[in-house]
Amino acid sequence: MTTTPSAPPATGEQKREYLFKVLVIGELATGKTALVKRYVHNFFSEHYRATIGVDFALKIVKYDEDTVIRLQLWDIAGQERFGNMTRVYYKEADIAGQERFGNMTRVYYKEAVGCFIVFDVTRGSTFEAVTKWKADLDNKVQLPDGNPVPCVLLANKCDLVKEGLVNDASQMDEFCREKGFAKWFETSAKENINIEASARFLISEIMEHTEQLQPRVPGQATRNNTITVVDKQSKKEQSGRKCCGGASGDSQDT
Repeated sequence: MTTTPSAPPATGEQKREYLFKVLVIGELATGKTALVKRYVHNFFSEHYRATIGVDFALKIVKYDEDTVIRLQLWDIAGQERFGNMTRVYYKEADIAGQERFGNMTRVYYKEAVGCFIVFDVTRGSTFEAVTKWKADLDNKVQLPDGNPVPCVLLANKCDLVKEGLVNDASQMDEFCREKGFAKWFETSAKENINIEASARFLISEIMEHTEQLQPRVPGQATRNNTITVVDKQSKKEQSGRKCCGGASGDSQDT
């Protein structure tokens, strides 16, 4: 995702404004929608319908005196990675369904410059799936230097009784180092715990890359000073054509 510096204000001082696309992904009913609602609207409800496809939200953040961040949050349905929806619609063609799913999530991930992966501390199975979500993310989008986009792991619903590795902070730290997460936070949308802090941290990680490359706004022509996010599959397809010449919701959450 991207950005263009805004026009200088009347005072003549140079202000910077960025638009960042950030993904919010993870298993079904881990609290993704609740986290987004709390962060953007400071609102919490005990009842959410499962997200179908993807929802969007925009948060404007004053990063410092000279920088404003427009944070575009893509809340992607928990069933998307495994293609559960495509299996429902394409029962007769499992392989085709998986291909459709892969293309669909690639579109969702395109131009993202950061990501939250969310799991539910009360359900160990959602933590076990984190590695697969991270691998799927890294496979579909990366930074221009080939590194993964900054990703923060959220151990959500920390106001409830925890299950598994999340009870050991040192082991969680080691897990994040091994899997390539920038950091992890215990969060609760219900109690408003660490939501601002985790978002602030992810923004700071993204800003490190804007120091080197300047972004563009999606949908506009590329200008000087751009962050180009690489789609790994597109690179493979282009390489193949060049060489061979062939065509080739969240439910109730805290």
